[in-house]
Amino acid sequence: MQRLNIDLGERGYDILLGSGLLDRIGELVSQVLQPSRIVLVTHPSLFQLYGDKVLAGFKKQGWATDIIEVPEGETSKSLQQADIIYDRLLGFNCDRKSVLIALGGGVIGDLTGFVAATYQRGIPFVQVPTTLLSQVDSSVGGKTAVNHPKGKNMIGAFYQPRLVIADLDTLQTLPQKEFRAGLAEVIKYGVISDASLFDYLENNVEEILQLDNECLAHIIKTSCAIKAEVVEKDELESHYRMILNFGHTLGHAIEALTGYSRFIHGEAVAIGMIYAAKLSQQSGKCEEGVPNQICELVKKCGLPSQWPDLDPQEVIESLYHDKKTMNHKIKFILVKKIGSVGIIEDMPEADILKMLLSKA
Repeated sequence: MQRLNIDLGERGYDILLGSGLLDRIGELVSQVLQPSRIVLVTHPSLFQLYGDKVLAGFKKQGWATDIIEVPEGETSKSLQQADIIYDRLLGFNCDRKSVLIALGGGVIGDLTGFVAATYQRGIPFVQVPTTLLSQVDSSVGGKTAVNHPKGKNMIGAFYQPRLVIADLDTLQTLPQKEFRAGLAEVIKYGVISDASLFDYLENNVEEILQLDNECLAHIIKTSCAIKAEVVEKDELESHYRMILNFGHTLGHAIEALTGYSRFIHGEAVAIGMIYAAKLSQQSGKCEEGVPNQICELVKKCGLPSQWPDLDPQEVIESLYHDKKTMNHKIKFILVKKIGSVGIIEDMPEADILKMLLSKA
């Protein structure tokens, strides 16, 4: 088992990474928390796969465990679904020492974290990410949220988990589409901060797609270390942490304008990264060939690379609902070269429209 620490003072916590960690979940949680009761929030399919193992671990600690199953899909990240969970927590008589366990991918993690942040003004929760995307990104850093029809993650809070337990074995049962989507976030870390990680992906993509354990451990640990460093510098995303949104500005617009149903998150981010790089080159901000380099790696990973047929003006309107937009100015994360990005404070509409219309 490998251990990474997010150093946020009293809000700091460990990320545990390895195989067989679900077998030890009760023991690992007991080292950090002594809950009055446990509430497991997960998808029905995941409960079928891992429920017995997780419940047995909690039973060993003598903890009562209640279960809340949430329908799969991005549409479950909603205020309506959060309200259902609040009702269940009140029915279980949960108090401030009750602990929520988020067993699942980004939808479960974001939703459970949002509920934990707001139920009785905040109760502890533990992230147990079961997808590559959630292991390298959404489970780490304390961003919790639900979606609004006009924008992704528009209603939420910064609220750190008390522990992250990432069991590599869960990736073996992950649908290939979901696994490939997670690779988009790993590519992102290479682009924004670590050219050697980007090179590693280019040179080992076949082994990674075959779920080689050594390769997985390397890319997940490296990604988490990059995110930890960024979050420690800027926990509340006042400025620097925005670099983690490379590709997400356009990606979120794609998701919102296609009703969160045509592309899963990582697929939209993959497309968003390519076209953010094209915008970077169009603006004279990045080295020649960088957009193509990103595009080729995205395609090697089996991710979509073409901009969908969307009304450019509707895309612009969606960008104004992006959380980085302030004073009616669209902020963009642009790439300078692989391993280095910058934040553009005011990206003119005309430049974005030019890129969208050319799609070159």
